[in-house]
Amino acid sequence: MINEQIRDKEVRVIGENGEQLGIMSAKEALKLAEEAELDLVKIAPTAQPPVCRIVDYGKFKYEQLRKEKEAKKKQKTIEIKEIRLSPNIDTNDLNTKMNAARKFLTKGDRVKITLRFRGREMAHMNNSKHILDDIAENLADVAVVEKAPKVEGRSMTMFLAQKK
Repeated sequence: MINEQIRDKEVRVIGENGEQLGIMSAKEALKLAEEAELDLVKIAPTAQPPVCRIVDYGKFKYEQLRKEKEAKKKQKTIEIKEIRLSPNIDTNDLNTKMNAARKFLTKGDRVKITLRFRGREMAHMNNSKHILDDIAENLADVAVVEKAPKVEGRSMTMFLAQKK
């Protein structure tokens, strides 16, 4: 809220240089802002009494946008990489998939390992759980199991995250 939009009886006012001007009525604060040819901006509406600041609104808005952009740059997005396997995978193929998972984990991504069952493989789901356990055991130096192996429809999934 700026200028005439502020309807509170009393507000705590902060001057253009950051100095406390004290608690006064909204009309007085608006008069001070107009004398300085600036805007009265409500910056803390939930405080008792609300806090308003005398600033150039355009410049204030620009600074806020710049701070938000800067904060966004510093954020790291964590991606989830998926590795799909079948229950009758050979050891060399499994090692290749584990190396790929290791590479993803060292980059900081989470890894979803999916063991897909087709046809008659559905009858032997319990016998295939050892594949996911082996992967977790072999990657224990770089990863921790975030979600244990869980059956969901025709697949069994497990999530791994980078060790901290």
